[in-house]
Parts: sequence; C-alpha cells; structure tokens
Amino acid sequence: MYVGLKMLTDFVTITSETLVSDADRIMENEQLWMLLVKDGDKLAGYVRKEDVRKALPSDATTLERHELNYLLSKLKIGKIMHTDLTTVSPETEIEEAAEIMFTKNIAGLAVVDVKNNLLGFINRNVMLDVLVEEMGLRQGGSRIVFEVEDRTGVIHEVSGIIMEMGISIISTGTFFHNGTRIVVFRVQADDPTPIAKELSDRGYKLVGPDTFKENWK
Repeated sequence: MYVGLKMLTDFVTITSETLVSDADRIMENEQLWMLLVKDGDKLAGYVRKEDVRKALPSDATTLERHELNYLLSKLKIGKIMHTDLTTVSPETEIEEAAEIMFTKNIAGLAVVDVKNNLLGFINRNVMLDVLVEEMGLRQGGSRIVFEVEDRTGVIHEVSGIIMEMGISIISTGTFFHNGTRIVVFRVQADDPTPIAKELSDRGYKLVGPDTFKENWK
C-alpha cells in the first residue's frame, strides 16, 4: 500500500500571508492542532496551535486596545511558521511512513511531489485505519494465532492446510514477541475451532490471550 492511496486530500490550509488571528480562529473552529502553510501549490511550512497562541497577546498584556488591534492586523503566519516539516512522496510505502512518524514522534506527514507541490496529508488516524483494513477486521471472520519457527515456508504451509479445509483466508499478519515469531490469520469462518485443532494436530503451537497473561500482570 502506498501513501498516495490513503492520504487525506480535503483539509484546511493557510498561506504565509494569513493573519495569525485568523489562523487561531480556524484552528479553534476546526479543532486542529496544526495547519499546513502553502504558497500557491507549494508547501511552505506549518504552524502549530501553541505557536499561534504564543504569538497572540495574553490577557496580561499592557498594550492598549488600539495597539492590540494594530498588532493583530499586521502579524502574519510567515513570521512564526516552521519550515522543517518532514514530508513523504505519494509513492512512499505506508509502513515506511508509519516508521518515520514513530521514530520522529510526529502526528502527521505532508505528502508532496518532486516539485514540492502539496498533494495531501497522512496522520495517525489514517495509519490506524490502514492497520484495521490490512488485518481484515471489517470483513468479519475469525482469528487464528500461532507461534512458529522463523523459517522459510511456514506461512505457505499453514495457508495450504487452511485451503485444504475449504476455508478462505481474509488476511495475514506477522509479529514478533520476545524473539518469537507470531503469525495471525483472519479466516472466513465463524468458528475457528476445526482449523485450530487441525493446526495443533500437525504440530503448530496455537496461542491466545491466556498464553501471554504473565506479560500484563
């Protein structure tokens, strides 16, 4: 899956000429923590809610009302915006984008083309939605979770067993816990018991919440 297929394209942006007071109002009305700044079609930077609030006079200001109004009428986003925004291309693999967000502890990434034209935005909500989609949750069925040796052909073997039983596989996922490889299959079956029994009979170690209870005591 690629970022360009999941990115948000309908979101609010501002320009470097936008008044800080207007940006503050937009953030409040739209309940946003950040706004991307565009100049034409190109990405220029970003501004956070905390940046805007710091730039606005506080209740404790000693400015007269006319001075305050004058300041607010002149202060523009270009004076306070950041230009160090991390970006990705629409061709970026979705898991790579997720890794960037995790490593840098950021909530979103701007998506740009080779000319730095802003194409979209991808955030943590999108990533969570992708995870749910990739694991097949919305398609129903049941989960089969088993612990396997980290060796070539394991997923192929188990897929073959499930296919022999005439059951469709909705999705697969691989995770690691304490050096152990754990594979999750979502299958098109309301009752996974027959599959679990067949796998267990063939030597595969089925796991579930009870297996890991010691980890969350």
